[in-house]
Amino acid sequence: MESILIIDDEDDIREILGYNLKKEGYIVYTAANGLEGIQMAERHLPDLILLDVMMPEMDGIEVCEKLRSNSLTENIRVCFLTARSEDYSQIAGFDAGADDYVTKPIKPKVLISRMKAILRRAGGSNNSDTSSNDKSLVIDRERYLVVLNGKELQFPRKEFELLSLLASKPEKVFDRDVILEKVWGTGIVVGDRTIDVHIRKLREKIGNERIQTVKGVGYKYCNI
Repeated sequence: MESILIIDDEDDIREILGYNLKKEGYIVYTAANGLEGIQMAERHLPDLILLDVMMPEMDGIEVCEKLRSNSLTENIRVCFLTARSEDYSQIAGFDAGADDYVTKPIKPKVLISRMKAILRRAGGSNNSDTSSNDKSLVIDRERYLVVLNGKELQFPRKEFELLSLLASKPEKVFDRDVILEKVWGTGIVVGDRTIDVHIRKLREKIGNERIQTVKGVGYKYCNI
């Protein structure tokens, strides 16, 4: 049975979401602040965390970053809940390692549908090893690790999944719609610049020559 941890400082949000999730058969844990949420995540290792962004003392971005830097919790799926819908706020969330970003208010049935999609992607993608044909670059999906010229590099989740997708088929051009679907999932609305920002960060880490822009279409990975 899958488990969900709700981290939100609003009592009514925790109560409403918890009630609806239990009706769907999920095991539900709740935490009223970021520190408590991190402790519960380490204790229970839930399948998914619903994480409020705007919380006092420790906001959701900081909580997510701490979860991703902890070997116990680094692979737990995280969905942000927030009243903020600006592009820069979404980019900050994905950069921190979020898997999805839901803007309040949202109907419980819609949220549960999004959660199920995240959990399906988790089940389908976490058990495989992927390596590009580029001998100087190895992508290890088991450990969420990139090795470049013998040096291990750590990537935020979305950067890792984007690189893994492109490198899975060198020279294949992935259009923007396919990238959004494969990396961020269907039904998820992100800003127009989200892909571009993640591509720029990948290039900073592995070099400009490995990822080429195909104008008007998308991006491709090139072995060097």
